[in-house]
Amino acid sequence: MTTDRLLDDRPLTSVRAMANKVPEVTAYFWIIKVLTTGMGETASDLLAKVLGPVPAVGLGGLALALSLAVQFAVRRYVAWVYWTAVVMVSVFGTMAADVLHVGLGVPYIVSTPLFLVTLAAVFALWYAVERTLSIHSITTRSRELFYWAAVLATFALGTAAGDLTATAGLGYFGSAVLFAVAICVPAVAHRFGILAAVPAFWTAYVITRPLGASLADWMALGHSRGGLAFGLGPVTLAWTVAIACFVGYLAVSRRDTSYNKQETGR
Repeated sequence: MTTDRLLDDRPLTSVRAMANKVPEVTAYFWIIKVLTTGMGETASDLLAKVLGPVPAVGLGGLALALSLAVQFAVRRYVAWVYWTAVVMVSVFGTMAADVLHVGLGVPYIVSTPLFLVTLAAVFALWYAVERTLSIHSITTRSRELFYWAAVLATFALGTAAGDLTATAGLGYFGSAVLFAVAICVPAVAHRFGILAAVPAFWTAYVITRPLGASLADWMALGHSRGGLAFGLGPVTLAWTVAIACFVGYLAVSRRDTSYNKQETGR
């Protein structure tokens, strides 16, 4: 199954012509996406522990707003700008799910379907206005707003779903195994014509969140909680360094901008 067919059912030439402010989806995309989800999980918990929940949420919200402002300001896809915004969405998305559970006492079995409905509403409005949910047609400000609203909703949903399975008896490692298997389902379903391209992509995108978060929690948390006890700080730092290395490589090699390079002749 090629990346182009996973993302859109339109002809390849049409997809290439419209790609500009999002990266090409390659193996690097999925690796960095999982890394950002895990880093966002542990960074959020670390900030809440060091600063307190309220200052952490305020700082996370400010950092998210600034990163998105830069993302909207640039005129083309820039690797470090895009992935910085994704990281900030990951951190704040985790905080949003945690505020509902810890701050307001909303159980995960309630917040998970709540975020699912929220994501469905974003997709419904996006499609009603733009008639497409493809990430290779993010060429207008309206579509970019819908795209990032969907990304934020997927992070909140994935956080709640991952915490739901982890606290329901599977534990963090068991949850990671579950979601590692689950993320293969949309790809296989699309490969055999059961699931269309766009929903296959967004389904996998949602699952990356609990997959990465479960892995990071398993590495960071103590033995009493089924983890490896590496600590929130070291895990956050290690995953941040890994993200920086991959993004730096993509910024130099431009391996995730082939659509744009072929279209412009660069």
